[in-house]
Amino acid sequence: MNIMLVTGTGTGVGKTVVAAAVAALASGRGERVAVVKPAQTGLPSGAPGDLAEIGRLAGVRDLHELARFPAALSPEAAGRLTATADPPTPSLARVAELVTTLAGDRELVLVEGAGGLLVRYAADGWTLADLARTLGAPLLVVTSAALGTLNHTALTLEAMERRGLRLAGGLVIGCWPPRPGLTEWCNVTDLAAVSGLPLGGALPAGLPALAGFAAAARRFLGPEYGGGFDAEDFAATARHGLDCRYRNDRAGGRNAG
Repeated sequence: MNIMLVTGTGTGVGKTVVAAAVAALASGRGERVAVVKPAQTGLPSGAPGDLAEIGRLAGVRDLHELARFPAALSPEAAGRLTATADPPTPSLARVAELVTTLAGDRELVLVEGAGGLLVRYAADGWTLADLARTLGAPLLVVTSAALGTLNHTALTLEAMERRGLRLAGGLVIGCWPPRPGLTEWCNVTDLAAVSGLPLGGALPAGLPALAGFAAAARRFLGPEYGGGFDAEDFAATARHGLDCRYRNDRAGGRNAG
């Protein structure tokens, strides 16, 4: 099935940029791409949201936002505070129907979730996990390289496994720092161990500001997402970074003595 859901281990991990990167590569191959955002929160009506950013970066215009709420909360919570629609939040059935219809004549339909996998969208409690199960679609999981990511990632993957959901490919680090430290280099190895798969990409911080977004996306996303990212080479770089850090720490200890 030509549907992929993009979720994250939490907010602010880079889901929108990763979704834009996947869309840009697919569009660059001549594929017809649609992107769906079931609910956008934290923005007033008319303000450019996540879909506008994806459209700007990927050059995709087939964009579908089903609900918009100004409160920066989960869609379900934000919907409770907004009485402009009845119901104010989209139902699971409505979203699934739209995505299935779009998939009928597009090569790729991307669905970008809000927050993490189990964020509630409506009063009945449906989540992106429920949508993935309804559609039988895989999930691209975007994560962080920062401290705490291993627990957040493991919990997300455990929740997926318990529901019979599958990964679209390796985990993608959505915002790789320009000057990674010990935590980030260690997490390159440990995130792969948590998922049991090589990393599916590591998009550098500031990628949206780079000229040639699609070319950069191709470099930093793995083959399962249409790019040329080499997970083994990246892991080797991480090991080198750790070795350098270890040698520097040892040298510092000797000098201090």
